[in-house]
Amino acid sequence: MQAMVGDRLHIHSRSVGMEDRQGEIIEVRGADGAPPYLVQFEDGHEGLIYPGPDTSIEPHQEAR
Repeated sequence: MQAMVGDRLHIHSRSVGMEDRQGEIIEVRGADGAPPYLVQFEDGHEGLIYPGPDTSIEPHQEAR
């Protein structure tokens, strides 16, 4: 998995009743876009994430 600052990280829920989590990658700490990623979630919480198989990366779309 590779990402860049500004990409969106989407953690899909694996349990009934739990919501998906989404946030913006604000720092890439691995080499060449590899994990771990420092992510700021929609609620303002920041966390260091090592993505699992339930995670997807959505590339940053620049404003036109």
